[in-house]
Amino acid sequence: MTAIPSFTLNNGITMPGLGSGCWLGADGGTDVAEEICRNALQCGYRHIDTAAGYYNEEQVGRAVRACGVPRAEIFVTTKLRQRDGHRVREAFEDSLKALDIGYIDLYLMHWPMTHLPDGSRARSFDEHPNFVDVWAEMEKLLDTGKVRAIGVSNFSIPNLEILLAHARVVPANNQIEVHPYLPQHALRAFCAARGILVSAYSPFGQGNPLFFSDPALAAVAAKHGASPARAVLSWVVARGVPPLVKSARVERMRENLALVELDEADLAAIDAIHAQPGCHRSLLKYHQPDGTVFGWTYEQLGWAMRAGGYVQE
Repeated sequence: MTAIPSFTLNNGITMPGLGSGCWLGADGGTDVAEEICRNALQCGYRHIDTAAGYYNEEQVGRAVRACGVPRAEIFVTTKLRQRDGHRVREAFEDSLKALDIGYIDLYLMHWPMTHLPDGSRARSFDEHPNFVDVWAEMEKLLDTGKVRAIGVSNFSIPNLEILLAHARVVPANNQIEVHPYLPQHALRAFCAARGILVSAYSPFGQGNPLFFSDPALAAVAAKHGASPARAVLSWVVARGVPPLVKSARVERMRENLALVELDEADLAAIDAIHAQPGCHRSLLKYHQPDGTVFGWTYEQLGWAMRAGGYVQE
């Protein structure tokens, strides 16, 4: 096994190299969220990732307060909902109150689009507030002393270029979908060159079995006496990207913490999985048949995809 590293954000704050994600379904998994987070912390996780749109910040906060781990040793991320783009400070305070843990370590803009307050429609970039407006308000949160770092999620290279042309503060983090079918090489390189740490949500494609049966991944896993899941997480971390994983089972939580040390041949073998015909694509379920995600087209998102989630690169 290899030790789980920490990653340093562009303002000097460190982020634990493996986190426990709290997306537990549309209802927030409120009946189990507190127990899952508490178990994760007791197993050794020190990064808990939630969001206002996950509807379980209160449960996450209770777990942090009750777990017995000093608050200073726990890194908590939460996120601004699309429908709150017109009330950034108020939404941040709502999350801070719900969590009730003194401060937030990392606050992310969950998506680049903003929605109308009732959530009925996504605004175009030409309408205000757009993500540039939202980021300007998020920058002000740093002056409150209640958040240690701010960042974004689901931002592409084109939208980061727009944001960075106006930003006073470079985002500390861009949380995106990363797994062997969608390694995000170009986006990771773009972010690294600008001091933006990429973190990975859904490193298993939300449980998609496709790449777990891949012969190359199976061979790497067998070489190290590990499961394909452990091989995937080890690959993500070795590429300098802290992953966020989700499990309700304590034994799986412990297994995910047991990273293995991959050599360059192992890394290259997993890197190559996405290059197989039909493999380079998103595996998530938010893609709509008309080629939109939460009201924005792939073109607006800056994603080189077509309906169904396949990447055209």
